[in-house]
Amino acid sequence: MEYTYADLKKKNVSELREIAKDHVQGYTQMNKEHLLEAICKTLNIDMHIHHKVIGVDKSKIKAEIKKLKKERDEHLQAKNHDELVRVRKAIKKLKNKLRSAAV
Repeated sequence: MEYTYADLKKKNVSELREIAKDHVQGYTQMNKEHLLEAICKTLNIDMHIHHKVIGVDKSKIKAEIKKLKKERDEHLQAKNHDELVRVRKAIKKLKNKLRSAAV
């Protein structure tokens, strides 16, 4: 049976040990976190959950954030506090926009 990380994460320890019985050595001594990691390594399952960004142009927003970070560094060097606050707020808004669009 093919497993995904999300499927394995939902299972309890006894179910994970049943799966690990055939694939992982020393599975009886492992807790759930270690079992998940060991099973994913042996079965070549990606443990990282990838999020999709829907409704916005991710590359455009990231380019804008990079531009604002350079501007932030310039204001930091010049000790221009008011502009620094404005740029930091703009960066935060763009990052929140990306996070809210992630599914």
